[in-house]
Amino acid sequence: MTADLVLRGGRVFDGFSVHPTTTAVAVEGGRITAVGPEAAVRAAAGSRTEIVDLHGRLVSPGLIDAHAHTFMGGIEALACDVGHCGGADEVQAEVSRYARSTDPGDSPWITGAGWYKGHYDGGFPDASVLDAAVPHRPVYLINRDHHSAWVNTAALHLAGIDDRTPDPADGRIGRRPDGSASGILHEGAMSLVARLLPPITREAVEAGILHGQAHLHALGVTGWQEAIIGEYAGYPDAAPAYRSLAASGRLTGRASGALWVPRGLTLGDLPGLVDSFRARRDLNAAAGFPTSSAKIMVDGVPENRTAAMLEPYESAGCTCGGRTGTDRGPTYLPPEVLDAAAEALEAARFDLHLHAIGDRAVRTALDAVGRAAVVLHPTPGGSRSWEPRHTMAHVQLVHPDDVPRFGHLGVTVNAQALWACSDEQMRSLTVPLIGAERARWQYPFASMLAGGAPLAMGSDWPVSDADPWQAIHVAVHRAHPDHGDTGPLVPAEALDLTTALSAYTAGSARVTRSPAGVLRPGAPADLAVLSADPFGPDGPALHRLRADLTIVGGRVVFERAAHRA
Repeated sequence: MTADLVLRGGRVFDGFSVHPTTTAVAVEGGRITAVGPEAAVRAAAGSRTEIVDLHGRLVSPGLIDAHAHTFMGGIEALACDVGHCGGADEVQAEVSRYARSTDPGDSPWITGAGWYKGHYDGGFPDASVLDAAVPHRPVYLINRDHHSAWVNTAALHLAGIDDRTPDPADGRIGRRPDGSASGILHEGAMSLVARLLPPITREAVEAGILHGQAHLHALGVTGWQEAIIGEYAGYPDAAPAYRSLAASGRLTGRASGALWVPRGLTLGDLPGLVDSFRARRDLNAAAGFPTSSAKIMVDGVPENRTAAMLEPYESAGCTCGGRTGTDRGPTYLPPEVLDAAAEALEAARFDLHLHAIGDRAVRTALDAVGRAAVVLHPTPGGSRSWEPRHTMAHVQLVHPDDVPRFGHLGVTVNAQALWACSDEQMRSLTVPLIGAERARWQYPFASMLAGGAPLAMGSDWPVSDADPWQAIHVAVHRAHPDHGDTGPLVPAEALDLTTALSAYTAGSARVTRSPAGVLRPGAPADLAVLSADPFGPDGPALHRLRADLTIVGGRVVFERAAHRA
């Protein structure tokens, strides 16, 4: 067979390592046909083969984002995006500009996202900031981490929220010292306003997916897992839009999804939920959108005291409405419900995709996986007809006793490595709330890996930057390129470049059950040509790497100017 494409004259990372003599890759019919020395690979070329000279650049498997919210990121980028704003004044200006650019008759609400806790004293702004920009039109802005929302007084009035409104079971209303609602809504309290928002149409979801897909392809990302498929915080189920795009051929990325398990799940709900998940899995798979994972949010985030801790939060100043001295944060499912859900979903052949950030949430999630294994696989080491690939995302705080349990249970660490640094939010909000000792337990990637844990990586975009090389930089250096002067965060937990890149390719492919993530004959031709070779002696700073060419199934989906010889 004659190759359609040969990439030559560079370095090849195959998903696991680089080899000095491996300098070329051949592609034919959407698959890798040869990987090896240039002379051997060029033998597959013919008169119609396109030859790309890498000029010493690296070619790797296309990166796979194992935890992203791609459609949300796309929708938010097309709405009132305040992610670039540095504080209250800039948010006011952007909200005012957006309000002037939209017709209240067509869009009565101003919705958007991206504000950053690190820009505000105590982590949370006030409704009065938005009131000054738009006093009469309701505003709903989701925080960058998607665990809080900021609204103006008009939105509070529409929702009927005042100083007498009780907190919902799975959330908290931010309050001023006098008890009045501050305009910040945490976790389940977001729904008090989100349920009033105009429905997001399928056309808008499709536009968001396409925008997000283009953004990811430009970063060398060829596949991703949507970390929430289902109705959540005012967003609709994105599966119909994914099915439509797959059917029309406009879905060029290799996407999969994790079906959302509601936080209010009860034992009585569980049989119906599993039956529904089975039917949705079959429907989505038939349309080319695999959804064989189940997403369970075990807890929240430490900055608003909703991450579940083994010991109480420190008595640091906080404007999020939490208690001091006794507050350990919630878990969103009682342990008995989480245990039953883990067992029932694994029995139905769903991989668990667990959000766990606090050390109590991590332990509770590991306990649930372990108990399900005892019930479903009572013979240790016995053969299984189906091997689960459970993953735990975020794993910010891990008690030292629980570090080796990931390897023992085979739970993949789904790392959002960009967070493992001493940025402003870490210094001013997180560490004062968790204290110095627990701060040393954060993101123990190297220790979990040494204990046998599989490793994958994801961005959690739009919660944080989708650029894999920003995250890989932090994984290797434990410092953000823009905040390196603060020193590394627990430097002993740093990864080497090979391990980090393998996690973002082969590791993410494994846990999302993608056929891609590796460069070897027979694998899908999903690859990325980078702007340089980071493994070379004169390689650039990792965060400066860019994708010059992104290919999915042999098809070019992104091309930066002047990449070809």
